Amino acid sequence: MSVSTSGVRKSLAKVEIALRWDPSPAGTPAHDLDIIAAVYGAADLHGEPVHLVHFGSRSPDGTITLNRDSHTGQGFGFDEVMTLELNRMAPALGRVVVGVVIQDTGPRGARTKTFAAVGGTGVRIREGYTDLAVADFDGVPAATAATVAEFTRDASGVWSLDAAVRGFDVDPEEFARTMGALRS
Repeated sequence: MSVSTSGVRKSLAKVEIALRWDPSPAGTPAHDLDIIAAVYGAADLHGEPVHLVHFGSRSPDGTITLNRDSHTGQGFGFDEVMTLELNRMAPALGRVVVGVVIQDTGPRGARTKTFAAVGGTGVRIREGYTDLAVADFDGVPAATAATVAEFTRDASGVWSLDAAVRGFDVDPEEFARTMGALRS
């Protein structure tokens, strides 16, 4: 991931995660990528998410919203956009992991698309007009899902960003359960 800042960026307030990809070739099933955010409590940063935010949902407190949702990748620029208002999150929330999952079920539920099959992928993490990180999914070609950002709150309440693309080969439900697990 090309990170515009060196290392971890601190003192974040309101950030935008934007996702882009090219439509599938004519006559083939549409590429449908989705942004998903898993929110964790400060008391259990790597356990079960307190809540998930994805297409068709938003956080109960309104601090995370999906502003744009695409099922095909058609359009100009970024196809899906999610906003995180970290500065408005309750102190009981301490971590947000953001990922991207390919919504694709082939015959008998088999996963058939990976990031290698989807052209023009890209993700941008931005605060205001400042790009914090920009990446594609070329480094995880065999993955069907990937985390792209991890936001954590320190003891003083300051949010920081760790931006990195980490691939998973799981279905959307499994990804939602494992995307925030402790990494070894």
